[in-house]
Order: sequence, then C-alpha cells, then structure tokens
Amino acid sequence: MSVSIEELTKEIQDFVHERDWEQFHSPKDMAVAISGEAGELMHHFIWKSSEESHEIAINKRKQVADEMADIAILLFEFAANLDLDLASEIRAKLDRNQQRYPVSKAKGNNLKYDEFNDNQK
Repeated sequence: MSVSIEELTKEIQDFVHERDWEQFHSPKDMAVAISGEAGELMHHFIWKSSEESHEIAINKRKQVADEMADIAILLFEFAANLDLDLASEIRAKLDRNQQRYPVSKAKGNNLKYDEFNDNQK
C-alpha cells in the first residue's frame, strides 16, 4: 500500500487538531522536537562500530522504525505548518544535490561538494 506525503500529513494534522495540540507546535517547538527524536534514534547507535550499528538496525528494527516514524511525523507536520510542499522541497533538494554531487566526483567518497577539487576524477 502506497500512501502519499499529502495523505500522511492530513492524518497527522487531524490527529493533532483532535487533541488541540496546535498551540504547542510553534516552529521552535517543532524543530526542538525533531532534534529530540533524532537524539532518541541516535541513542541506539551511540558508541557502536559500523558493524554493530548494522546488527542493531536488524535486532532493534521496531524501536529504530518507531523513532524514524516519530521524526517523519514531526517533519511532515512542521512542513505543513509552514505551508511547505514537502514533496516539492525534497525534489528540489535532490535536484540541487545532483548538481553538487556529480557521479564523476562523488562516487565512492564522502567529501562535501565544496571539498571537490578540479583534479579529482
């Protein structure tokens, strides 16, 4: 079953509205909540090696998925609160990243786009 960002956002907004929580969801509060949930996600992986993190992602799949869902819920609502079309914003960012990270320079490395030099293949 495929659900659009718009459909999920509407469900989230309905949930929030039914509980009269809009009053608690200022831009600052939304940003802080997203950061907090991201911290909860990171907590599963802190001080773990790359190999261990893969094991955790498998063994704690439900907990990791719950934290990811919390982040997404807050992000979708935040975007709606700011009247941003999140799907369009994601597409635009991907398009910018296509320009910033051409395959010829970015493949196989983790450099930031402004660290590429003209001699790099």
